[in-house]
Parts: sequence; C-alpha cells; structure tokens
Amino acid sequence: MTEQLQFSVDEGIARIVLNRPERLNAFNFAMIDAWVAALERCRTDDAIKVVMVTGAGEAFCSGGDIVEMGERLEHTPEQRKNELFHRIERIPLTLEDLDKPVIAVVNGVATGAGMDMALMCDIRYAARSARFAETYVKVGLVPGAGGAHFLPRLVGPARALEMFFTGDFIDAEEAQRIGMVNRVFDDALLMQEAEKIARRMCRAPSLTLRMTKRAIYQGLRNDLRSNLDMISSHYAVITATAEHRELVHGFITERDRKKG
Repeated sequence: MTEQLQFSVDEGIARIVLNRPERLNAFNFAMIDAWVAALERCRTDDAIKVVMVTGAGEAFCSGGDIVEMGERLEHTPEQRKNELFHRIERIPLTLEDLDKPVIAVVNGVATGAGMDMALMCDIRYAARSARFAETYVKVGLVPGAGGAHFLPRLVGPARALEMFFTGDFIDAEEAQRIGMVNRVFDDALLMQEAEKIARRMCRAPSLTLRMTKRAIYQGLRNDLRSNLDMISSHYAVITATAEHRELVHGFITERDRKKG
C-alpha cells in the first residue's frame, strides 16, 4: 500500500480512500497499484462484505496526474497502450471479478478518469456539492479508463457523447436525474448515510448479494433464455443454504406470532 491510498476494514466494510487531497486525489501509478491490491484483498477476504470508495479532502478524484502524464509524452504508442491497459485499466478489470457490492461515495469533484472510477462502481452516492465532468477532450484525450464503456450504459449514448464532446460539468442533482448517481445527500451527511446503507447490505446473506450482482452484470450480455437458465441455477443453490432456510423459518415464526 501507499500513503496516497488508505485502506481499512471495519465490521465487514472495506474503505478505500484516495489520499492526495493537495492534487484533488489525481492518481499516479503508485496509487493505481495500491488500488488494485486493495480490490484484490476485497475479492479474496470473506470477512469483507461491502466496499466503499471515496476521496480525502474536497474532491473524489480529478483523474490522472497531468504532471506525470507530461513526463511520458515522448513514450512510444506501445508504451502508452501498455501503461493504460496494464496499469490503469486493471481497476475496471479487477472490479469485474469482485462480486461484492462496491459503493462510490462521491464527496466532491469527479473528472475524467476520476469520474470513470466512480462509474465503474456498482452504486454511486454523491454529496450535494459534487460535480462531474468527462474532461478528456480538454487535453485532447479519448476516455481511456473505461468511461466509454460505463457512461453510455448508465445515461444512453447521446447524453454520454455530449458529456465527452463538451467536457462540461453537471451537478449532483443533474447526475441523479439522468441516472448516473443513485442518491444525493447533504455534504455533512454523505458518509453517514452511505455507511448506513452499506451496513444494511452487510446484514444480507453474502451469497445472495454475490449471485444477484453476477446475475445483473452477466444478464446485460445474455439473451432472455440464458438469463432465466442462469438465475434458476443461482436459485437452486441459494435455496439449499442454511441462511435461506433460517430466514424463511424466521419469517414464518414471526408471521405466526403476530397472528396469535
């Protein structure tokens, strides 16, 4: 790990905090490597039920460190492709293998690849003061961190292209209106409210969460028959678990108690 990325686990919730507030949490390769390592730990540690990602200070993440990018301007096209695919793009690829809830807690500005890092999480909660922009066009770049994949799936191709073509900012309320953000909270309540929801998820059966997440994401790539076949297999496995049986018996017992 590195001081530029803080990682902790408490009562089933893993917290990843981007910690370069003086640079609006712009990421460098050291932070990316630590980020991937943290996500791998979240994937393999059964004690971790939910993952929360946020930024230190006033920003969520302002994307890649432009100063560091400037130092690589003379690299060959092959080097530039490899630095993206083998470093930065490991984040979305690792997240694809992480079948636990991942919540982006967007506490401030999220731009470029920083916005994309929020998009690739499962759920996004934003502070009322948060602002979002796909700023690649302002430095002559294409959206290389996964935004071209995730954003149109959330808001549709036309709205995604408008954001990519203009680089304009939208506020948290607009982000919620177009389906990019799940909920908006007052700044002072953001983390408290996000943690409250994360704790509710922690109380749910882990296998149910994991299989539901798999069904949603795999279902986006499958036809109806394949999806129904897959979910019926998930259903068969879930109904054989002790947790499911205990919850069903508990529900019936509580219902009978109320009737009596």
